Amino acid sequence: MYKFDFVAVRSPEEAVARLAERGPDGCPIAGGTDLLVQTRARLITPAYVVDIGNIAELARLAQEPDGTLWIGATARMRAIQLSPLFRGAYRVIAEGAGLVGSIQIRNLATAGGNLCNAAPSADLAPPLLAVGAVAEILGPAGRRTVPLEDFFLGPRRTVLAPAEILLGVRVPRLPPRTGGHYARHTPRREMDIAVVGVAAVVTLDNGHCADARIALGAVAPTPIRAARAEAVLRGQPLSAEVIAEAARLAAEDARPISDVRGSADFRRHLVGVLTRRTLEQAWRNAQEGGVIP
Repeated sequence: MYKFDFVAVRSPEEAVARLAERGPDGCPIAGGTDLLVQTRARLITPAYVVDIGNIAELARLAQEPDGTLWIGATARMRAIQLSPLFRGAYRVIAEGAGLVGSIQIRNLATAGGNLCNAAPSADLAPPLLAVGAVAEILGPAGRRTVPLEDFFLGPRRTVLAPAEILLGVRVPRLPPRTGGHYARHTPRREMDIAVVGVAAVVTLDNGHCADARIALGAVAPTPIRAARAEAVLRGQPLSAEVIAEAARLAAEDARPISDVRGSADFRRHLVGVLTRRTLEQAWRNAQEGGVIP
């Protein structure tokens, strides 16, 4: 490990001020489960890090008065996994958080770190895309919001400008009879990253699919929505045939690469299988009510 400066701050505003003051050769740190591994491997070499891990307001998990859910950037994955907020229609978020690393890692790893690391395989990204989450960002010019599906630009690249930090993500209130599910394929059961991850969220109305959102991970440079698969579901009575067609279209929408973890064809096949499974489970969850506690 090489040497770098450590800067502790007490508020988001102070974090932004220190990043602006000291220049582009630094970065925020909270849990450090991605950052420290990358610095040891010299994939990144920050001259300084700004510790935002002890800012209480950034760790907040809450249901707001308007029914939206707030996930602070430094909220730990284990806290998200266990929180009663992420049940019913929002269980898909807890499912994604609960697959990150081991329990020990989840006690350190943060929501913001998982998103800002911008790995195509990040387990929290597809569930949050599927529920329509919006990122809230603070920088020298003030606050701004970005739909999460526009947040990722490529592997390890996001829309965050110099001296900006992610404050958290806001999840809109979901309609009644909405259900979701996240599933992934990994060579090992735990302590591995997704070869493919799929999140599906469906809303039912009189037996028909009123809305559907499907998000895919690890099959493109960024997490993506399967727009054609979503479109074929909307307005239709859900059936095995309709879900199979959506799964086929999702596989076609995927843009995977071949690497040591799996070929592009294998990943495309997995997208079809996992899309079918997640839609079937999301459908069941929606039939059970899928409401927030």
